[in-house]
Amino acid sequence: MPRRTPRTALDRQRTPRRFPKFLGAASICALIAALLSPLTQAAAADSTTALAANDYCGGQCSDILPPGQNGNATLAQILLNQAFGIQPDHAEDQLGPYNNLASGAATLTDAKINDFFNDASFGVASDQVASTTAPGGRSDVTIVRDKKTGVPHITGTTRYGTEYGAGYAAAQDRLWLMDVFRHVGRGQLTSFAGGASSNQGLEQEFWRNAPYTEADLQTQIDNAIANNGARGQQALADANAYIDGINAYIDASDSGRYFPGEYVLTGHKDSITNAGTIDHFKITDLVALASVIGSLFGSGGGGEVNNAISLLAAQSKYGVTEGTKVWESFRERNDPEAVLTVHNGESFPYASKPDTAQGEALPDAGSVTQEPLVYDRTGSAATATATSASATAAATTLTSAKRGMSNALVVSGKYTASGHPIAVFGPQTGYFAPQLLMLQEIQGPGLSARGASFAGLSMYVELGRGQDYSWSATTSGQDIIDTYAVELCQDDYHYLYHGTCTAMDKVERTNSWKPTTADGTAAGSYRMQVYRTKYGPVEYRATVGGKKVAYTTLRSSYMHEADSIIGFQMLNDPDYVKSPQTFQSAVQHINYTFNWFYADSSHTAYYNSGDNPVRAAAVDAEFPVWAQAAYEWRNWDPTTNTASYTPPSAHPNSIDQDYYISWNNKQAKDYTTAPWGDGSVHRGNLLEDRVKKLVAAGGVTRSSLTKAMADAALADLRAEDVLPKLLKVINSSTVTDTTAAAAVTKLSDWVTAGAKRKETSAGSKTYSNADAIRILDAWWPLLVKAEFEPGLGTDLYTAFSNNLPIDESPSAAHGPTGAHAGSSFQYGWWSYVDKDIRAVLGESVQGGLSQKYCGGGTLSACRDALISTLKTAAGLTAAQVYPGDDQCSAGDQWCADSIVQRTLGGIKHGKITWQNRPTYQQVVEYTSHR
Repeated sequence: MPRRTPRTALDRQRTPRRFPKFLGAASICALIAALLSPLTQAAAADSTTALAANDYCGGQCSDILPPGQNGNATLAQILLNQAFGIQPDHAEDQLGPYNNLASGAATLTDAKINDFFNDASFGVASDQVASTTAPGGRSDVTIVRDKKTGVPHITGTTRYGTEYGAGYAAAQDRLWLMDVFRHVGRGQLTSFAGGASSNQGLEQEFWRNAPYTEADLQTQIDNAIANNGARGQQALADANAYIDGINAYIDASDSGRYFPGEYVLTGHKDSITNAGTIDHFKITDLVALASVIGSLFGSGGGGEVNNAISLLAAQSKYGVTEGTKVWESFRERNDPEAVLTVHNGESFPYASKPDTAQGEALPDAGSVTQEPLVYDRTGSAATATATSASATAAATTLTSAKRGMSNALVVSGKYTASGHPIAVFGPQTGYFAPQLLMLQEIQGPGLSARGASFAGLSMYVELGRGQDYSWSATTSGQDIIDTYAVELCQDDYHYLYHGTCTAMDKVERTNSWKPTTADGTAAGSYRMQVYRTKYGPVEYRATVGGKKVAYTTLRSSYMHEADSIIGFQMLNDPDYVKSPQTFQSAVQHINYTFNWFYADSSHTAYYNSGDNPVRAAAVDAEFPVWAQAAYEWRNWDPTTNTASYTPPSAHPNSIDQDYYISWNNKQAKDYTTAPWGDGSVHRGNLLEDRVKKLVAAGGVTRSSLTKAMADAALADLRAEDVLPKLLKVINSSTVTDTTAAAAVTKLSDWVTAGAKRKETSAGSKTYSNADAIRILDAWWPLLVKAEFEPGLGTDLYTAFSNNLPIDESPSAAHGPTGAHAGSSFQYGWWSYVDKDIRAVLGESVQGGLSQKYCGGGTLSACRDALISTLKTAAGLTAAQVYPGDDQCSAGDQWCADSIVQRTLGGIKHGKITWQNRPTYQQVVEYTSHR
C-alpha cells in the first residue's frame, strides 16, 4: 500500500503554508476524486507468517518512534490531510502513546509498558499480519507489515533478497525524505525542493562541513571497501542490493502512480499526465546521506577559533596569566564535580591541557573574519531573510556546541528484581514529519535485528536489538576536529604546505529555484564556494603575528563518511555479537563520536567510539595550531586523511558497572569533550540522581527505570539543581519587598512540588505552578547577566556566551536545538551559577571559578542583584516571556514549550506536550541468552 511522505528539510524547516490555499475545499474534493486511481500496491492475503526464531527477550523488549511508521503519502492523501486533517494509515499512531507517557508514567507498571511502547518482539503473529508483499515479485524475500504500527518485518532466504527488501521497504516508508537528504548532502536542496530560506540554510550548513564532489563520494566507498576485506565486499554487495530495492519501488510507484505527492507539489511530476522523473538512487547517494547524519549527531569538536577569541578577551581584561586562569575555569575541561558515565574512578586521558602548549596560532585581536560561503545572490536569495538564514547556518556549523541529544539508563542485573539487566535508552534525534529514523525488522543470512535506522541508510538496523542483546547510542562530542592556521603565500588562495606554496582547491555548487505549489518562494539563485586545503576546508581568515592565514578545520571522519558501515554490519550479525566484548569490538569500527550501550540477559557494557587522532606532543586541542609538520596528527596522510588513532583501550569503556547513565555528559575522568558545559550541573545529573537512588534501593524493574527516565523528562534542570541555592541567598534575610516575596513563595512551592514542567492533568495544556515557571523562564537570563557581566565586562561576557549559550529552556528559540524541539537543558550557564552561588554562600566548591562574581563576591550585594532581577522577571507578562511564533500565540506557555513534528513533507501533525526524552526509545530486559 502507498505510504506517506516529506518535503523540505531540517530543524527550522516547515512546509510552506501556501499550497493548501491554492484550492478551495470543493476543488480539493474534485481533485482528490480524480486522483483516487491506483492508490494501493498489490498485497498478498497470506496471514500465516511464522514468528522469527531465536528471540530471547521473552516479550520484554519494547520500543517507540513517533509520529508513525508511514512516511510516504500520495498527492490525494496530502490534500486530504491539508484540508481535513485526515491522516494516512500509520502516519501518527505512535504519537499518542509517546505523548501519553508524560501523564501516565506515575502509575506505570511492567504490565502497562506497552500502553506507551510497541511490542518489539521478533516476527508478527499470524492474526496480526496486515499485509505480505514480495517486493519486485521476488521469491527470496517478503515484507510483512503488522496491523498495529505498520512496521516492515523483512525476511529473506538470500542475503541479496534480504537487502533488496530492506531498500524496498525504506522507499515505501521514506522515499521523499531520502530524496531530500541526498540533495542536502550534496548541497543541492534548493534546486530540488524550493528556495525557502530554511532550505537555503540547511544546504549551506551541511555543505560547508562536507563539500564533497561526486568523485570524493565514490572514493570514500572505494576506500571503505578496500580496507575491510570480506566484510567490506559484503557491505558493497548489501548496499547495491539495497539500492536495487529502492529503485524497484521508485519504478513500481511511478508506473502505479502511488509515489509521494510531494514530487507533484514541487514540480517534479505531473499529476495528470504523470510526466516527469523520480531519479534512481545510486551508491554515492548513501555517502551523501551519511555525511548529513554524521555531521548532525556524530562529529564532536570544532570551535577552536571561538575559543581563541574568548581567551584573548579574557587576557585583554585580566592580563595573560590571570586571564588564562579565568578562561580555564569557565572552560571546565575536567571538572571534578561533573557527572560521569564511567563513574568507577578509572581515568581515560584525552585532549588534556598540556603543561606548555606548542604550535598555537592565536589570531591577532579583531582580525578574524568568517570565510564567505555564498556568492552571486539573485532574487529571493538576496533578501534579508535569506542572508539571516545563512548566518545561522554558519554559526551552527562552526560551533563546538553540536547537537548532543539522546540518553541512556542501564542497570546491572545485580540490582534488578529479576537478576537480569534492564535498559531504557534511545537517541534524541528531534521531531519531524516524517521522522528521520524508521523502524524495521530484518532477518536473513547473517542478519537478525529489529530497531531504528536513518532513512536511506537502513541496510542494517543502527539502533535496536538482536536475538539476545540490545544496543543504543548517545552523542559523545569528544574532539575529532582540529583547526589549523595555514600561512598564505602568493595570494589569498595559495598556502604553504611543508614549505611549498600550494594552490587551494576550489569547489563550487550553483543552485537556482522558482516558485512551486509547495514552496512559493520567489525565483532566486546563488553560488556556494569552498576553498579546500590538505588541512581541510577554509572556515576563517585572520592574521597571526601580522601574517595572513586561513583557518581550516580537519575532521578525522572527513572523507570517511562510509567507514562506519562495517560496525553496523557487525551489530546486525548474530554470529558476531555474542557478548559484551564482541559488542565493544563491533562499535570500535564506528568512526563517529558516540557513546554505545549494551544489555543482554547477564551483562551490560559501554564503549565510546570515534577515530580520536593522536595529536603531536604539547598541542592543545582547544586552540588553532600552525599547519606545520611538527603539529600535525601523528602519521597523518593528507591524501587519505588517515592518521594514528588512540587505541580502543584508551577510549572510555566498561563492562558490568553497577549502572550507566548518559545524557551527553562527560564520559569519564580526564576525558575532555569539545562542547563547553561539563560542570557541576548538567542534565546528566537528572538521570544520575534518580538511577543512583533506584540502584541503592535495589529491585529495579522495567517500569521503575522507565519512570525515572520519564520523571527526568519533565524536570526543569535549573529549578531542580540551581534554584534552591538561589533561594538560599535570597532567604538569607527576610524578603520585605512584596513583589519579590510573592515570587519567592511561588518558586519555593514549585521546588517543593518537584520542579516539573507538567500539565495539571492530561491534555489540559496548562502547567501546574505556571506562574513559577514563567518567573524562572524570565529570570534566568536576567540573573545570569546581572551575576556575571559586571565582573567579566561586556566583551568577555559576550565571548563566553558565544562559547556556551546562557539558557536552553524548552521554550527558548535560541541555542543549538531551536524551539519546539523537545531536547532542552543541554547547553547553559547552570554550572557557572551553581558554583558561583555556592562560593558566595561560603560552601565547599571543587573546581570553582577563578573568582566570585555575584555581587562582587559579597552575600548582601549578590542578594540585592538577585532580588532586583527577580522583581523585574515577576513583572513580565506571559506574552512578554512567551512572545509567540508561527506555531503559538503570544502568552501561551504550554504551546511555547510544546513539541512540534517539523514538516519535511506534506503531512502535518498536532503538537504534543513537552518531554525531554529520546525520540526513538527502547525498554528491554532479556530473560535468556544463546
